[in-house]
Amino acid sequence: MFSVSNLCCSRGEKRLFSGVSFSLQAGEYLHLEGDNGVGKTSLLRLACGLTPLEDGEICWQGQPVSENSDEFRANLAYLGHQLALKEDLTPLENLLSHAAVAGRQLPLTDAMAALAQLGLRGREHLPVRVLSQGQKRRTALARLVVSTAKLWILDEPFVALDPAAQNALSEVINAHLSSQGMVLLTSHQAVSLAGQGRTYRLTA
Repeated sequence: MFSVSNLCCSRGEKRLFSGVSFSLQAGEYLHLEGDNGVGKTSLLRLACGLTPLEDGEICWQGQPVSENSDEFRANLAYLGHQLALKEDLTPLENLLSHAAVAGRQLPLTDAMAALAQLGLRGREHLPVRVLSQGQKRRTALARLVVSTAKLWILDEPFVALDPAAQNALSEVINAHLSSQGMVLLTSHQAVSLAGQGRTYRLTA
């Protein structure tokens, strides 16, 4: 289980939100909604441990993340607005190097299949710098196809994707939920996934 309790966030003198609490069980997703500027990305970064907590607590499998941070990071896949791609490498090289940094040896066939699933067949060996923004996002999203993490935290994963790619991503997320994974995501697009899901609206 993943849970956050009484989280708050400020930007300068302005309080963005406070008292945010929710939890996720295996096979569940939560769609985080809210107006622009209300702090959705800030909340996701807090949930990932990328931003220090002002107040509250984050727990993984019933224990504070501060006490089992290695296990939590090993079970976390985060995709933010910054895609963390190396422009001079190809989609295939990016995918393989990302797995290597995480301490995994990704089979070449699995990497090629992941890229194909996200609509990048024929572009696996092109430098990322020549790809469109949508193709770059597909390259980053291919990490999810081969991910072994239980918890996915995704900030606007459907942005810059055409309908075919949106459908492909929905299938990837649904497969993760069917395998008892958990997903926390923001999206301006309507979210219709197959797992047990609910919406949390963030307000100031």
